[in-house]
Amino acid sequence: MKQLIIALCAMGVGVVASAQTIPLTAPTPPATSTNLDDGAPASIPEPLSTTTPDNTRYLNDPKILAGCQAQLAAFNDKPCDIIFIGDSITAGWLGAGKAVWDKNYAPRHALNFGVGGDKTQNVLWRLNNMEVQNLKPKVAIVLIGTNNVANNAHEIADGIKAVLANTQAIFPGVKIILVSILPNEHASEKMMQVNSIIRSYADGSTVYYLNLIPLMPEITTTGRDGTTDTNWKGFGKDHIHPDASGYQIWATAMEPLLTKLLAGG
Repeated sequence: MKQLIIALCAMGVGVVASAQTIPLTAPTPPATSTNLDDGAPASIPEPLSTTTPDNTRYLNDPKILAGCQAQLAAFNDKPCDIIFIGDSITAGWLGAGKAVWDKNYAPRHALNFGVGGDKTQNVLWRLNNMEVQNLKPKVAIVLIGTNNVANNAHEIADGIKAVLANTQAIFPGVKIILVSILPNEHASEKMMQVNSIIRSYADGSTVYYLNLIPLMPEITTTGRDGTTDTNWKGFGKDHIHPDASGYQIWATAMEPLLTKLLAGG
């Protein structure tokens, strides 16, 4: 693990330097820790660009990549027919969605390339710097953008377009299923604006748009104490991530298209 962390840091220094517009002589930002005695180093500020590969969050906390790296290592010299690319919602296929994953995707040589908290720029860095170039997936399933809440809808859409372009460049001939960004309690309206833009990226031959929004309508429930809670069908209590039923909704909706694309259709 120590060697991995050193390697990741060594790979990322140049990327971060090019992604930030702060002069090299700029003063080091103050530490953000609230505990003055913990000796934690100051965190490097993350740039806001959605289209520039960025590994700042991995430099701040190298452990973030551990799970994804382990998943990738497991595919050493093994076929990879499907790659799921995204953030914690994608990573959640191995959490709340594991039963669905084990039934539907593990037997079909699927790689989970999701990292919790990732933005479009982080996914771009991982595609360019992690050992994925030797994989030859037939289908890539992309769901990213939820964490780009600091950006406007057009910036998020541009970042998603960049992820699609990078995916196609790294995996020549791959078919892409672009999944609609799911609603969330932090920026649901903005994410729906993004969806209205990115759906136009589908061309029906290389990129296909999968709209899950109609399948996950808003639901209001009333508790025994009379309090109400508004969530979405198939979502967990955090109002952000799908629960097991949500992953089943996703899998069921995607299955006809995925089967067709894997068969070369």
